[in-house]
Amino acid sequence: MDTLLAIRMENITKSFDGFLANDGVDLSVKKGEIHALVGENGAGKSTLMKILYGMYHPDDGIISVHGNNVTIESPSKAISLGIGMVHQHFMLVDTLTVLENIVLGDEGTFFLGAVNYKMAASRISEILRDFEINIDLQTKTGNLPVGTQQKIEIVKLLYRNADILILDEPTAVLTPQESEDLFKTLRELAAGGKTIILITHKLGEVLAVSDSVTVLRRGKVTGVVETHATDVTGLANMIVGGVMEQVLRSKTKPGDKVILNVENLTVKSDKKTTAVNNITFSISECEIYGIAGVEGNGQTELAEAVCAMRSYEMGSIRIEGKEINTDIPVAHIPADRHKHGIVMDYTLTENLLLGRESEAQFSSTVKLNYESAENYTKELTEKYDIRPADAGSKISGLSGGNQQKLVAAREMSKKTKLIVACHPTRGLDIKASQFVHKTLADEASAGKAVLVISSDLQELLGLCTRIAVLYNGRLNAVLDPQQTNENEIGSFMMGLNKN
Repeated sequence: MDTLLAIRMENITKSFDGFLANDGVDLSVKKGEIHALVGENGAGKSTLMKILYGMYHPDDGIISVHGNNVTIESPSKAISLGIGMVHQHFMLVDTLTVLENIVLGDEGTFFLGAVNYKMAASRISEILRDFEINIDLQTKTGNLPVGTQQKIEIVKLLYRNADILILDEPTAVLTPQESEDLFKTLRELAAGGKTIILITHKLGEVLAVSDSVTVLRRGKVTGVVETHATDVTGLANMIVGGVMEQVLRSKTKPGDKVILNVENLTVKSDKKTTAVNNITFSISECEIYGIAGVEGNGQTELAEAVCAMRSYEMGSIRIEGKEINTDIPVAHIPADRHKHGIVMDYTLTENLLLGRESEAQFSSTVKLNYESAENYTKELTEKYDIRPADAGSKISGLSGGNQQKLVAAREMSKKTKLIVACHPTRGLDIKASQFVHKTLADEASAGKAVLVISSDLQELLGLCTRIAVLYNGRLNAVLDPQQTNENEIGSFMMGLNKN
């Protein structure tokens, strides 16, 4: 047994309804290192980590923690072994304080039904000092920036004595400055003896923060490398199993015809506060207009208003001169695919038909044309490389990335003049991301107007003709992608700069 290894997973095999998600996977992670786990959508990364965290049970294989073979039958067992996981969607209660969120669910802080908050605060403050994390424990979590909430999730694990931390797409909603701040914290944790496993599709981050990398493809390990011995091209080639072409995203030239016109728009949130505050912008045909911003600054409410999913207080939204209503078709890739994009108990075909059931291609006046629908599913699953591609299987059996590809496939194949794409490539691998970007560019070139809302600044810089920044519900900058950079956009996103 190698006691220098924090984690060793040998011959891990896991299948779901005949689909082999993990096929004899070996993973070794040294104590005190940051180890990146990368691969295509559906490669088996999340399945492997859910097995390590006790959310899934392997069909075969051995897991050892610090040299001891273990059976991890549940997340509580994983936590008892010092393994913690920070999920992409934070598990925090906005109305509770930082202190309350950290101790929530930890039975060790209870005595006779009461929480010893003074003792808990003392211990948490010690953790914060050790790792140079500055957070006010009495602040309501919902009032804090997303980057700080990310750190609270990490502190929750440290409070529960985790020394092996799994982070799933940890920078998906962070600004460049917040991401670098997180990397600093991760390096300090590793220097202090913590072991970190990082699941990410952002290869630049892999090179910036990790010590070593394991690459998965179609359920198998295709490479294990020291980070200093590779680069983005090398990793990309291992991920796709060949030479990865560098796709240049040509800038489209906006036409004269205005497709979307938003004037003096004000929109309320679900909590009846002002989420979008008197903003005006327009998008012409053949244009890709980007909106950057930290989540929670009005992006969701803006997208829902433009797609006629939410009423607005003041102003107007016009598509080709007509006031927006539910009869005007708009392609919409939602920020939350589970809430607005798919039905988990539906099949692939049923999900591809959502909102399109009445189209002549798929139905007559009395019934659905199942043959046409299944042929359409086959066409899109092949075009977008959605796996597994069984038209009759439930979408719940697909990885998050493949679910996202299905939503993108359905929406971008609609006959409409406007596409609203919210985080269109979140959770997608490099190959799928490039395909989505090219498709959006092609749709714009064909005369459509495209609104892209994203926190991925590289995506916006590479794809858009203009980039606006939404902060506290207002557009505080409109920038030329050719004359700006990630740091400047990030400063506007955090409210540090104003035009």
